[in-house]
Amino acid sequence: MKSNRPHTVLALFFILWIALAPAYGANREIVQLQTQVGQLQQQMTQMQQSFNERMGVMKNLVEQQTDAANKVSSAITELQNSINKQQQDRAGQVDQISGQIQALNDTMDELKVRLAKLSKQFEDMQAAQQSIAAQQTQTQQQAQAIAQAPPPDVLYNTALRDYSGGKNDLATQEFSDYLKFYPNTDLAGNASFYLAEIQYKAGDFKKAIENYDLVLQNFPSGNKAAAAQLKKGFALIELGQQEEGSKELRHVIQRYPRTTEATQARDKLRKLGPATPKARQ
Repeated sequence: MKSNRPHTVLALFFILWIALAPAYGANREIVQLQTQVGQLQQQMTQMQQSFNERMGVMKNLVEQQTDAANKVSSAITELQNSINKQQQDRAGQVDQISGQIQALNDTMDELKVRLAKLSKQFEDMQAAQQSIAAQQTQTQQQAQAIAQAPPPDVLYNTALRDYSGGKNDLATQEFSDYLKFYPNTDLAGNASFYLAEIQYKAGDFKKAIENYDLVLQNFPSGNKAAAAQLKKGFALIELGQQEEGSKELRHVIQRYPRTTEATQARDKLRKLGPATPKARQ
């Protein structure tokens, strides 16, 4: 019995080991799992802490960036408002300056008009002064010439004597001087008439008619008016203007019917023959 006891113990131990072996293996795995789970939990805790820390940092950064963005946005808004205000101020200044420029332009235009008027007035004054100066000079020259000229009756009688003596060139100069120096005397009409007579005799009928007209226009009641109109009619006929000449002759007859000139006019009209139909009218 003593020899079988060890074997029995061994057999029991073996049976017990067999029975306990699976439980031990299971417990070991559980322990390992628990250990791994603990490690995972620890890692998760660390990761959560790290994540929380990083999130805090990110939150800080986001808040800082947001704050900076808000500040930049506020600065931009203020800058935009400042720019808008400056633009409005400048627009107002531009409008004001434009108004001032327009006012200056209007003033300039008005000044130009006034200057043009003043220039015209100045030119008129200069022209008037020049005209007055010319008239004064002419008057002085005439006064000097008159002072140097012979007395009117002496000059006229000298011219008439030369005319009667056939000195037509000398008489022409003397009658012209008389009209130049004494154009408003009673004998000026006679001087014009004798000048016309000299021109008529020379065949210059146009010039003669001009001087006859001067007698008729300036001295219509003078003692040479009838003769001037008669000789004007003769000169017109000589120029081939028979109708106009005949008209002048009829005027002589009508105005001075009992004069020698009227008789000469009738004789001339008879020699001319019947008047043309237009002349009868």
